[in-house]
Amino acid sequence: MFTGLIEEIGTIKQIKQQGALKMTIGCSRILDDMKIGDSIAVDGTCLTVTSFTADSFDVDIIIGTSDRTKFRSLSAGYQVNLERALLPTTRMGGHFVSGHVDNTGKVLRRLTKGNAVVYHISLERSDLKYVIPKGSIAVDGTSLTIFDLNANYFEIQLIPETQEKTKLLSLKPGDTVHLEFDMLGKYIVRQEALS
Repeated sequence: MFTGLIEEIGTIKQIKQQGALKMTIGCSRILDDMKIGDSIAVDGTCLTVTSFTADSFDVDIIIGTSDRTKFRSLSAGYQVNLERALLPTTRMGGHFVSGHVDNTGKVLRRLTKGNAVVYHISLERSDLKYVIPKGSIAVDGTSLTIFDLNANYFEIQLIPETQEKTKLLSLKPGDTVHLEFDMLGKYIVRQEALS
């Protein structure tokens, strides 16, 4: 479980297909208390640490995960948002993020409103039931508020702190992002479907 508050921006050092997809991510801050088997959210995807060094860690990405994410299309040098798993003593500043990517979206446009950077991100019609204006969404693992909702996109706004602490400021139209819809909303939709 995660909060969607990014701790560090890492860089993919190596990514290769060896049965599963294997990825090495360079970073520094989150290595402090790392152990093999730890869960790390990498651009919002919960991945398990298989090994680590003084400046990087390795993960395996199984087919079920690579089919739902953008990882297969990435290469060395790509920056990723990183967050360690939530501790019971951690303040809950974002929202509950499981690290299980629901879908991907594309950045449609980027605008500036005062000191906020605004993105419109595509949304499949079948996913509209999971989002509400002023609701929470995780974009590349970052907990954000949905400011506006349209038939085929939603709007997020990055405050200066988010611009500085995440890699979202580097997004441009056409880029693919991971989406995780609010967990509580998904449970409600599921219950209604079973009723």
